[in-house]
Amino acid sequence: MTEPAAYQQAPVCPRHPDRVSYVSCQRCGRPVCPECQRPAAVGVQCVDCVRESARTTRMPRTQLGGRVSDGRPLVTMTIIGACVAVWLLQQVIPAVTGSYAFEPAYGKAEPYRFITAAFLHGPIFHIAFNMYALWIVGSYLEPLLGRLRFAALYVVCAIGGSVGSLLLATPSLDGRASWVTASVGASGAVFGLFGALLVLNRHLGRPTGGIWAVVLINGVIGFTVQGIAWQAHLGGFITGLLCAVILVATSGKALRRLQLPALAAVLVLLVLATVVKYAGVSPQFLA
Repeated sequence: MTEPAAYQQAPVCPRHPDRVSYVSCQRCGRPVCPECQRPAAVGVQCVDCVRESARTTRMPRTQLGGRVSDGRPLVTMTIIGACVAVWLLQQVIPAVTGSYAFEPAYGKAEPYRFITAAFLHGPIFHIAFNMYALWIVGSYLEPLLGRLRFAALYVVCAIGGSVGSLLLATPSLDGRASWVTASVGASGAVFGLFGALLVLNRHLGRPTGGIWAVVLINGVIGFTVQGIAWQAHLGGFITGLLCAVILVATSGKALRRLQLPALAAVLVLLVLATVVKYAGVSPQFLA
């Protein structure tokens, strides 16, 4: 016997049993209260169905395996913000520069200098030029690679720049020698991004002439103007080329999971090169 309509139990929201709702989720059909309603293509869905859909839906990927983001280069902006903050700290506490700059003589005892040097800068035109270059290339590469891959590429290239300075330095106690000369700046990492950009654009069939012009001009400046650590530029550039070749080789769907481990392998190679270099250096040249 059918129960009279007046005595039928009113539908309630499963998440809020004290709330009556005559609106149903278009996916699961359960009642959904206003707090749990989420707009859908047709009608509304409950929060549980929205979460399940997000969990099971495959995220779109770029051609190189990165997750498609909203286009904002958050990693690039974060790096620029960190560099500016550190530069301001350098103006207040000048000793910060000497304590965290990269100097081959101190690298073995204080290995953190291999990365911290990339966040330090000299005069204002130094940081202004580097941050402008980072913004230009980062705004292009970060959406292409995805935030995680871009961040990993930047860190590896920054360390690669310091390793380049180490490998091309000759042990000496002469204050004018590169072995005891401190270097700072994000230019090693930026040159690494330029190197990566050359490989990636060629892979994607995009023009590279303008990039080559920028690299060559800066390369000539680095070799002809005093006070520029061309060794870091070269080290970062070669590291960026290698990383980009790896990213291209593993850009297929079946190999994308290997991209980050492969970049980690490049970092291991840099560490091994550093260990070998220091193994052949006499203790008298080490801090």
